[in-house]
This record gives sequence, structure tokens and C-alpha cells, in this order.
Amino acid sequence: MAEEKTYPMTAEGLAKLQAELDDLITNKRPTITARIQEARAFGDLSENSEYQSAKDEQAFVEGRVKQLQQMIQFAQVIDASTVSKNVVTLGKTMSFKEVPDGDTETYTIVGSAESDPLTGLISNDSPMGKALLNHKTGDQVEIPLPGNNSITVAITHVAKAK
Repeated sequence: MAEEKTYPMTAEGLAKLQAELDDLITNKRPTITARIQEARAFGDLSENSEYQSAKDEQAFVEGRVKQLQQMIQFAQVIDASTVSKNVVTLGKTMSFKEVPDGDTETYTIVGSAESDPLTGLISNDSPMGKALLNHKTGDQVEIPLPGNNSITVAITHVAKAK
């Protein structure tokens, strides 16, 4: 039997996935089912764009439900408080400055399922996340960039995510 993929994440990330799953099941599914029934009443389904649109949305939602169920089932909740407070791990927020004189940037390392770079949530599977993991305050880390470039940063602060 093949080993199932685990999904490392924070407790907050798991709660968000569960909330999304609950919303899809209790709100989205019934809404789409009603749209399909309404579109069927319009007659010929082969030329019914409302029906096709609702069926497409239903397929997307069902795919997302299956994906969320698997991620939740195989979630590996990481407790950042069990690791030294100055070490960058999943669930920790850290700040760094580009060496020698860059601006300070702050990110939280999370599992890929809860990643959202625009809000400062960086995946542990991303090049930046991989480079920073297991380093500590004061370390200089080389972060790969596209095009065979890289930057060097100095970690200035590591703390448990809020």
C-alpha cells in the first residue's frame, strides 16, 4: 500500500481548511444543486449555458471538497512551541534583512496548504521557506532567486506565530 502524503500545517491552517470544507458542504453544494435544478427547468440541456455553468461549478466544488478532505485527513499539525524559540520552523514568524543594508521583511513559515505570500505566509516547500528552515537568529542565509541568482539575508528575529 502506498504511503499517503502528509500535509504539515499549523493548527490555525487546519482550522481554516475545516471552515472552508464546512462552507462548501453546507452552503455551496445546496446552492449549486438548486441552480442545476432551475436550469433543467429551462428545457434542452445541450444548449443550456446556465446548466453547463452550474455543472462546471459543481465539478470544481466536488474536486475541492475531495482535496480538502484528504488534506485534513492527513494533516500533520506542527507545534512550533516544541522547538527552540530562536529557530525558524513551521509555524514561526521571522524577520530578516538583506545583507548588507536591505529593509526588514517579516514572514511566517506555514505548510503549503495554507501559504499566502501576499499576506506574509510563506510555504515551507518554497525556495525561500526551504532556505530559512532550521536557521536561527543571527544566521546569514542564501535564498535562491529565479535565474540562478540569490540574495543573502541575516535573520534578525524569530518568534512563535501569533
